[in-house]
Formats: sequence, C-alpha cells, structure tokens
Amino acid sequence: MNRMNYFKKIAQLILALCFSGAHAGAYEDFFKAVVLDDATTVERLIQRGFDPNSRNEDGQPALLLCMREGSERVAEVLLQSPTLEPDLANAAGETSLMMAALKGRTDWAKRLAERGARIDREGWTPLHYAATGGPPELSRWLLDAGARINARSPNGTTALMMASRYGSEATVHLLLQRGADARLHNDRQLDAAAFARLGGREPLAALLATRAASAPK
Repeated sequence: MNRMNYFKKIAQLILALCFSGAHAGAYEDFFKAVVLDDATTVERLIQRGFDPNSRNEDGQPALLLCMREGSERVAEVLLQSPTLEPDLANAAGETSLMMAALKGRTDWAKRLAERGARIDREGWTPLHYAATGGPPELSRWLLDAGARINARSPNGTTALMMASRYGSEATVHLLLQRGADARLHNDRQLDAAAFARLGGREPLAALLATRAASAPK
C-alpha cells in the first residue's frame, strides 16, 4: 500500500468512527427524549435524518413507547413524520394501538387507526387489550371499526375472557350484547366464567356460566 492510499484509509476510518459515535449519541438522545416527552429534541433529530421507526435496546418501537409512557407531545411529532410505520410490533407482538387500548386511550386509538394502525390482527389484538384495561366505549369503537369479537390469542384466549378477569363488568356486558361466545375455552380449558372465578368475581362467573349453558348449540 502506498503512502497516499494509507492516509486515505486512515481518513475513512476516522470518518466512520465519528459517524458511529454521532449516531450512538443521537440514539441515546432520541429515546431519552421519548421517555421524557421532549418533543423538541425528537423533532430536531428526525429533521436531521433519525429514523422515527427506531427501536430501543429492548426492541420497543418509539411510538409504542410513547403510548406506554404517556409521551403525547412526542407522539404528535412522530405521527407527523411521513416515514412513520404506525403498526410496528415489539417482540411480544404488541403494537402502539394495542398499548393505547390497554391504557384506555380511545382518543389515541382513533388517531393511530387514522394513521394506518390495524384494528384487527392475528394473535393478541387491540380488542383483547381494550377489554383488559380500557373503558367499554373503547371496545365498542373497536368492534364498530371491524374488530373480531371472538378473536383468539395464541393460547386461545378471547377478549371476553380477559374482561371477565381484569376488565370492567360494563365491558363484559357489552361484549355479551355484541355476540361474544361465553362457551369458548382456551388452551388451558378455561372459559370466561373460569376467568371471572380466578379474579374473585363469583357473581360475574355465575352469570357467565348461565350464559354459556343457555347459548344455542
């Protein structure tokens, strides 16, 4: 290698190291800003070319983190980005819409759906999450928007089962009114009544058992 090529290689190496360090700093700044709801920093980094679809070290997409942490100002910035992919999932298959549903945020669920987030999906769905932690109005909106009421999670659990143990009784009644099947069992052979018993909700369990027994065969 002649001297000219040697110095060229050294210059390229220095440039690559500087770029790598700058990117690492931007990465740390970006996700710190997401958690702190620092919209100014996030907007500046995106304008400089930082990918709004980046994931943190735990594999959580930035928009999902916003829903989890309540970082609404940053979420607004991300939603304005034309390159944003609103339906990215983490390793557990959770999406931003599912997290908004778990938090009971009907307003954000609607915003995300308008931006392209899917109402329904295979496996765990936004309706499962809404039935677990959201108000009945959120489950109603998801159903009106096309969510499958008896969708099964990977282990066969339905939204009715989740609501029976963790959600509000108003959500349970809503799901029953909209056609949720109380006879269904998951892979552990638990039905909605069994879920209610696990949650110490005996009157609700009795209602669900009666509903299952009286359902048409």
